Amino acid sequence: MSNFPRKPRNKRTHERHEKDLFSCVSWVLVFGCFVSVCFVSVGFVGCSPRANNTGTLTIAVIPKGTSHVFWQSIHAGAEKAAREVGATIIWRGPLREDDRNSQVSEVEGFVSRGVAGIVLAPLDEAALAQPVAEATRRGIPVVIIDSGLKGNDFVSFVATDNRKGGRLAGDHLAQLLHDAGTLVMLRYAEGSESTIQREEGFLEAIGAHHGLQVLSANQYGGADVEGFYKKAEALLSRYKKPDGSLGIYGLFCSNESGTFAMNRVLHDNGWTGKVKFVGFDASPNLVGALDAGDLDGLVVQDPVRMGYLGVKTMVAHIRGEPVEKVIDTGAQLATRENRNQPDVKARLEPDLSKWLK
Repeated sequence: MSNFPRKPRNKRTHERHEKDLFSCVSWVLVFGCFVSVCFVSVGFVGCSPRANNTGTLTIAVIPKGTSHVFWQSIHAGAEKAAREVGATIIWRGPLREDDRNSQVSEVEGFVSRGVAGIVLAPLDEAALAQPVAEATRRGIPVVIIDSGLKGNDFVSFVATDNRKGGRLAGDHLAQLLHDAGTLVMLRYAEGSESTIQREEGFLEAIGAHHGLQVLSANQYGGADVEGFYKKAEALLSRYKKPDGSLGIYGLFCSNESGTFAMNRVLHDNGWTGKVKFVGFDASPNLVGALDAGDLDGLVVQDPVRMGYLGVKTMVAHIRGEPVEKVIDTGAQLATRENRNQPDVKARLEPDLSKWLK
């Protein structure tokens, strides 16, 4: 025991210490409750803002690119859905469809910003897997559209059944060639899951017709139109006859930009109409080529519906409603014979003006 005399207790000091202690404990309890709510609400990964300052859900929509009509149609569908559900979308994507780093940066930026959700068309099935997994870990749900992604860190996959679309193209070309002859397929770009599925579906359909021979199916044209043009011209030059005509009878390209570039090659070399040509997707240039007889068929998706359902699915998920894991938005074969049928014409010539100003 100490020999120092004990100082008398100061009553006011004692009461002040008790108040300070009570205040401190209260703040700890409040903070603990806040952390617990956040911890549970996002599946043990932390808090994520769900709305902007006005209370409106903010959804990031990230396409593979922004220049082609296909992506503009996706944008229109997303805007339509956002207006219906009272959400706001932010539309941002790479200028080039082969700029993986740019798209990864977009995803990471929106995760840091803390949007309510991300609707993503991944331009590479592997490169975007980790950024999407990180978004999910941070409590930001992701809906994948158009092209598949490795892993399972997403809410839903909203897209065309691309393998089925490729089979539509293959069966149509086989019919045009009467199940006999040689043909070439020039692929789009490595890592693009949607076009890989189309190309494999096409080869499956052609393989069922034993009178057809595929001379080349392992070359890639790339995402850039001019680059695709050069590779297409170099590829077809292998099959040029001494009189300048082509020694093949059929062609297939699996996306809009590739089909457009290949059509230019045929036109510039005087081969238009001399080979049966089936492409994928629609744009004013490709629809014009179909009408003129330069193209013998286009497999057309429904990108407006894809963008629409991507946003609708995201908002439904955020609101706690059940959603399907895979949603097929459908594909159709467009030809000169059926192009004016209402359902086909709506895909060939979508009216985007109501949603995009």
